[in-house]
This record gives sequence, structure tokens and C-alpha cells, in this order.
Amino acid sequence: MVHGEHNKSRNSGGFALIILGALMLIIGPQEAIVPKSLSIIVWIAGIIIGGIGFYLKFIKNRVK
Repeated sequence: MVHGEHNKSRNSGGFALIILGALMLIIGPQEAIVPKSLSIIVWIAGIIIGGIGFYLKFIKNRVK
């Protein structure tokens, strides 16, 4: 098919991971929502999840 490549789904969930990571970065330092002992873990997890989402959304398709 001529348009086979065009019709493939490119949805990798990267955008959702970026949003989730950003929400974790916003919520992490707030002691009213997350206990103080977990705030660093939530903050680091937000960076990691956002980084994975950024890779899936923008970098994965360019490195080939």
C-alpha cells in the first residue's frame, strides 16, 4: 500500500508520561499531599517518568 506508513498509529503514550511527570514534579514538594519522607522519591520519579515520555514523544522517532 502506498499510504501504509501514513496510516500507522504513532501514539506511544509519550505525551501522557510527560504530563504525569510534570504533575509529580508539582505535587512532590507539597507536604499536605505527599508525606515529607516520600517527597524526594516522588520528585525524582517525576523527572524519570517525564524523561521517558520526552524520549518516546520526540527523540525515539529521530534516532534511526
